Amino acid sequence: MEKFTLHSGITVAIDRANIDTDQIIPKQFLKRIERSGFGRFLFYDWRYAVDGTPDAGFPLNDPRYAGASILVAGANFGCGSSREHAPWSLYDYGFRAVIAPSFADIFYNNSLKNGLLPVALSEEVVREIIDRSRLESYQITIDLERQMVADCRGFASSFDIDPFRKHCLLNGLDDIGLTLQHEEKITAYESRRIATARS
Repeated sequence: MEKFTLHSGITVAIDRANIDTDQIIPKQFLKRIERSGFGRFLFYDWRYAVDGTPDAGFPLNDPRYAGASILVAGANFGCGSSREHAPWSLYDYGFRAVIAPSFADIFYNNSLKNGLLPVALSEEVVREIIDRSRLESYQITIDLERQMVADCRGFASSFDIDPFRKHCLLNGLDDIGLTLQHEEKITAYESRRIATARS
């Protein structure tokens, strides 16, 4: 998993609450067995018309937000089903963080396990970021070590994160990486088990 320490990026806002995982990545695209390739299907039903042409009114299709890597949205982001494909698709598209007033618990945890940082800020602060991102190409910096979101004009807001999850993100440790930290002990245990089985 890629480390997350300090990230600066353009914000793009989807000013809606209760964005569920079926909108983030519709069910017809869940047949893939690898984690990659989901970005092109992100928000598919909102990004494209029935005939497959891009909807010019949807923020991700606006040229002003090309290359945006920080998504800003309304409360209860990631509600609905528990599909892990939702953070996969956001990450594969190029997002490193999602800022919202609140997140569905399962989406929040799945994001942290996959290198996508969910940042919960107050309704007022999120509204300010959304309004600024609509007016111009608005860039902010997320400092995970300091747990701060800031821009170059004096705006700054702190956020909370579980210390263990923070440690994992800072060091690029997913569940497999955490397990491999104990590789020597695992190997020693397996060697003892094999020796016992042979005796």
